Amino acid sequence: MYAYVSGTLADKKPTEALIEAGGLGYRLLIPASSFEKLPAVGQPAKLVTAFVVREDAMTLYGFATEPERTAFETLTAVSGVGPKLALAALSAMSPSELRDTVVSGDAAMLTRVPGIGKRTAERLIVELRDKFAGMDGLDAGGAPGDGAASEARADARSGLEALGLSRAEAEKRLRKVLRAHPGTQSAEDLIRLALREA
Repeated sequence: MYAYVSGTLADKKPTEALIEAGGLGYRLLIPASSFEKLPAVGQPAKLVTAFVVREDAMTLYGFATEPERTAFETLTAVSGVGPKLALAALSAMSPSELRDTVVSGDAAMLTRVPGIGKRTAERLIVELRDKFAGMDGLDAGGAPGDGAASEARADARSGLEALGLSRAEAEKRLRKVLRAHPGTQSAEDLIRLALREA
């Protein structure tokens, strides 16, 4: 129903933003990651949105980037995962970190998100692993040059799979490599370093 809200940032808090547009004030609930990207109060602002209708409420959620909204909508499509839990997950991890955590089956990392216990973490992994595995677009919206890094990572993952690793194992190794060597942007270097993780 609402694709985005663009106007003047009238107020902001870590969990919500108020944008004035066309004489109306739109209250949007946001994750912490979006709060960090908001401009100063009084400045122009634009948030992409997700409109959630429930029996007892209609709520507008706002996101600084399209990948945040995509991750939010993917999470809330899982039975038993509501908007509050999805916002908590996006406040704890970036969309790409969330994807990598699910694809690699790292339930321990998911349980660090407030509201996600061991059972919920395991269910999220089972239900979302295949969906998240094909979502390379969750890397977009970051710093300039992230598109090339995302492409190199996707190429490295494909290369590791061609060498016989499962997708989950390839993701797990790539995540370790990128933590240890954050500046690595070539697929060849990523593959070489990931193979040392054996």
